[in-house]
Formats: sequence, C-alpha cells, structure tokens
Amino acid sequence: MITRVLGRTGLQVSPLCLGAMMLGSWGNRDQEDCVRIVHAALDAGVNFVDTADVYSVGESEEIVGKALAGGRRDRVVLATKFHAPMGEGPNMAGNSRRWIFQEVEASLRRLGTDWIDLYQVHRPDPSCDLYETLGALSDLVHQGKVRYLGCSTFPPDMIVESQWVSDRRGLERFVCEQPPYSLLARAIEARLAPTCERFGMGVIAWSPLNGGWLGGRHRRDQQPVDHGRAARIPHRFDRSRVEVQRKLDAVEELTSIAEDAGLTLPHLALAFVLAHPAVTSAIIGPRTMEQLDGLLGAAEVNLESEVLDRIDAVVPPGVTLDPDDLGWTPPALTDPSLRRRRSAEAR
Repeated sequence: MITRVLGRTGLQVSPLCLGAMMLGSWGNRDQEDCVRIVHAALDAGVNFVDTADVYSVGESEEIVGKALAGGRRDRVVLATKFHAPMGEGPNMAGNSRRWIFQEVEASLRRLGTDWIDLYQVHRPDPSCDLYETLGALSDLVHQGKVRYLGCSTFPPDMIVESQWVSDRRGLERFVCEQPPYSLLARAIEARLAPTCERFGMGVIAWSPLNGGWLGGRHRRDQQPVDHGRAARIPHRFDRSRVEVQRKLDAVEELTSIAEDAGLTLPHLALAFVLAHPAVTSAIIGPRTMEQLDGLLGAAEVNLESEVLDRIDAVVPPGVTLDPDDLGWTPPALTDPSLRRRRSAEAR
C-alpha cells in the first residue's frame, strides 16, 4: 500500500488507518479474533492504527497492545486519544494537565509500549485553556512518551487558536486534525479542511462510512437495523426524522453511482474521502474479518471527475445531511445561559 506524509511531519502513513473502536466490548468481543484483524490489516500494508482510551473503556487499547507485541510495534504508527470520561470522578476526564499526565500512563500501560506516536485530544474542552493542554502535551513530547500531537473534532477557529498558542508560547503544535468526513457529512470542506491545509496539518477522517450508513446495510427496501450502532444510538437511525429520510434518499442515489462506476458503496465512500487534497488518511473500523476484507482495496480506487460531479449533485459540497454527524456541538448552542443576557431581576 502506498503511503502519504502526515502534514509536514515527514511521517509516512497508509491512506487507510485501522480504527480500533469496534475491537472489544463495543463491537467484537472475541479478543483473539480482534488480534487477527489487526494482523491482517498490517499484512495488507496498513501501518497506521488509531484507538482511544474510552473505546470499550480501555479494552481496545489492550487488544491493540496485544496485537502489536512480538516485534510489530516498530512497524506501526500508533495513535490514541484522551478526553472522554474514564471514571466517575470529576477529574477523570477532560483536557487538564492533571488528567493528561494520569491518562497517558494508563494508555501506555494498556498499549504495552514506551511511546505513543500520535497523541490526540479527542474533543474540545471549553473549561480548559488551550495553553494548559498544549503545555502538558509538550512536556510529554519532551519526555519522549509522545512523538506528535493531534486534535479531533475541533472547529476551525479553535485550530487557529491552538496554532497561535503554540507559536506564541513556544509549545509543540497539533500536526493533524481528526474530523468526521464522508459522502453524507461534508461540512469540513467549507472551512476546516482549508484551515488545516494553511497550517500544514494532516487530516485523518473518522467515520468515512458515516457510522455504517455507507456500508450497504441501511436501504429503503430493507428492514431497519436494530443492533450495533443502531441499538446504541437509535436517534441517528430513526426513520421518522427528516434527516434520516434525506440519508436514505442519498444512499439510493449514491449506490447507483457506485454501481455505474463498477464499485461497491463502501469503496466509493472511502475513495471519495481520500480524493480530497487535504485528507491524509481515512479511518476504517471493521468489526469482523469480512468487513476488513471488503474495505482494504479502496485505497487503490481513483474516482473520475464525472463520478465526483455526480456525487456533488446528490450531496453538495460542504453540506452535512444530519447535524448530529458533526461529532461536537459548541456549548453556546446547547446551553441557553451562554446566549441570553441576564435580566435585571436575575441580578
């Protein structure tokens, strides 16, 4: 498999990144089968593996660590993330120095490694100054526990702010962003992808199959899926929602485009994401060996301009059909008190 440079780091990574979210109790509970999936991906030329502490509450990292034991670690660019709650205490989550220092040690232990190639902030934390987060992460780089820093699902303005903080304070900078990007969720094309390009940051797309919507299982003529993600987050698959109806319509048209191009829908979806000049790699998250086999060939697919034009006619550039696919909502939109001036009576 060919490789691409991650931003301006010189680090070579495969265009398909093996995502480990489905390895463990959230997906495939057979750990030995999960290890075989990782080995099969590596044998196929994938050299980039992405996980997170929160995936199956640490089990995913443990599985990845087991799969990379025995000499495979040095061949892999290993990425993980922190931010989500890992316990009941108020300080068992977030982007503070205290939590970062505590959780990086836990991730290193679960992964069975002395260093993490790419350590990523899983989501923004409005309660925490970026200087605090980047300062702590820079210390980890200087200690040799982390090689590169990245962020995930950050809005463009926060990416600009982070680059400013790094430059002004002499700190390590984020070298990549990991946003949601797919045929059905194209919001990053408007501002985020161009922002990353301006700062020389790589883009690692998560959910290129839109949480299974582009895997071929969600069709108008098929019974609604009632397991997996559909069971965990039923709202995202509720056919009474207008947004879900739009997705169903789009999937039918995109399936026709894929068939006319001689492709499966998953291959069309992955090839589309990888065609964007800002994108370094697309994360695939197979739960089974069969799913992995059905995704691997997508890295070699090149889409003609005519196919890309037909896609644009179905889902226009920059459009996301369901806002819930954006992955993060700014607190100013969820907390009314942040957008309503207090009345004189309240004072």
